[in-house]
Amino acid sequence: MEWEFEILDFLQSIHSPILTKLMSFVTFLGEAGWFWIILGIFLLCMKKYRFAGIAALTALIFDFAAANLILKPLVARPRPCWINESVEMLVRVPEDYSFPSGHTMASFAAAGALLFMGQKKIGICAVLLAVLMGVSRMYFYVHFPTDVLAGAVLGLACGRVGAALVKKGQTAGNGRDYL
Repeated sequence: MEWEFEILDFLQSIHSPILTKLMSFVTFLGEAGWFWIILGIFLLCMKKYRFAGIAALTALIFDFAAANLILKPLVARPRPCWINESVEMLVRVPEDYSFPSGHTMASFAAAGALLFMGQKKIGICAVLLAVLMGVSRMYFYVHFPTDVLAGAVLGLACGRVGAALVKKGQTAGNGRDYL
């Protein structure tokens, strides 16, 4: 765990007002997954992207269940800011456990679903935002690097499941667009 604190402490050493504002905005987008939910609903409303929106929203449901209902309570990993209380907190200290990073996992779940549905342009932009999301959680000392890495991997798995279910539904519908 020592190497993880070294990474977190390095991120503390590069704090600047501009970087903190950027990271605050990015981490705000991940609060309760609202950005990804709105993106999924927005895509759902456009015929061309409807199935990608369904896949993203489906992935977010799996993400919520896996991260918040199963893994966080099961692993019960303390947050770095709970362990090292000397760090000045620039965001509200979360009350739930650290593993996996929910912000990161939801971001990669939605981004992964978009990529797995073949939406490369939107998906690549979403992945870049998801990476920034994970970095922001470490920047604010609320997640360990392994929390973020696990969130990314598990999020992509949720994205894969969401996309696979939607593709299976499309196949079962014999290519008809019922939506």
